Amino acid sequence: MADVSIVSCPSYEPEVCRQALLQALAPVGGLGFVRPGMRVGIKANLVSFMKPEAAATTHPVLLSELTKLLKEQGAASVVIGDSPGGLYTAAYVKNVYRAAGMHETEKAGAELNMDFSQKEADNPEGKIARRFTYTGWLDGCDVLIDFCKLKSHAMMSMSAAAKNMFGTIPGTLKPEYHYKYPNAADFARMIVDLDEYFKPALSIADGVVGMDGNGPTMGDPKPMGVLAASRSPHMLDLACARLIGLKRQDVPTLEAAYERGLIPESWERLDISGDIDSFLVPDFAHIGQKNDVVFFGDMLLGRGKNPFKKALGKVMQKALRSRPVPDGSSCVGCGQCAQICPAKAIEMRDKLPHIDRGKCIQCFCCQEFCPKGAMKAVRPVIARMLNR
Repeated sequence: MADVSIVSCPSYEPEVCRQALLQALAPVGGLGFVRPGMRVGIKANLVSFMKPEAAATTHPVLLSELTKLLKEQGAASVVIGDSPGGLYTAAYVKNVYRAAGMHETEKAGAELNMDFSQKEADNPEGKIARRFTYTGWLDGCDVLIDFCKLKSHAMMSMSAAAKNMFGTIPGTLKPEYHYKYPNAADFARMIVDLDEYFKPALSIADGVVGMDGNGPTMGDPKPMGVLAASRSPHMLDLACARLIGLKRQDVPTLEAAYERGLIPESWERLDISGDIDSFLVPDFAHIGQKNDVVFFGDMLLGRGKNPFKKALGKVMQKALRSRPVPDGSSCVGCGQCAQICPAKAIEMRDKLPHIDRGKCIQCFCCQEFCPKGAMKAVRPVIARMLNR
């Protein structure tokens, strides 16, 4: 069995998607884990009120074709769900379903989750999140499939299978988790805790049309023509990072997975079915950022012990990290960024957001959920110069 399978999927035509799914799933064991009578949950990426063509959400045609395959395999029911950013209520999530075209999946036999209960999890094996609140609908599923969208992400560099499981946290609690884990490395470890707690039986990445630039909601649709699958969300992400020009060290969730021995040191050590190099996207626009204090200390002072390394690393981290910056020309003054900011670092003045950099934890919630894309993730000048 391959670690990761990568196949061509040039469009969202139903038959094209069906064949691509069959081709992608076969090398990683297919749907053999589905037994007759099972209730299968699909954790989609339904981040916000985004139409399918915006390329921010898992495409409904892929979800519909997967539903049909699961039904053919004997699944008694298939339920699709997520907790978008915002209120975790029926009224709010129904609007997200409508915008993302999810009602098309009902025609294929899927149910859209209508259980908005919340549960508490004890996770003694977790590294960071040993207790957390999660969306109760997951308890009703016999098995879970993680169906993500491949996108750029300001804080995590990439949003794919591992990051998709953050949607198991109820939307209104997400800012609290950002505030609790402001360091990117700890936030990534928390994400991996969620992955390992829920243990999706299968992870699939929708890269037919991904998103680059100001992702994960207001970036640009990026035609990639690829579908990828794996039994491991982390191995899938390691391959996806390769597709968009990132290394393991560039993606905090991959570093967190590597710490735990969940992935090899590089994509070259994966058993990949398919010619990954034929799907590389050399012009994928992403915001590369190093968030690790030790990395900056190693970069300037070399490996080994040095009493100044940690302090210098912190200084460099602050100087080089990307940060949210409002674009006054496209801001409409709605104040949603100030409302969602977990650190309360944004104040609206004369209908424009002003960020207190001393309070800002650089979680990029404001950038992710700005309805107009007016909050940009911007790299400092010195970081851009060093990158050259």
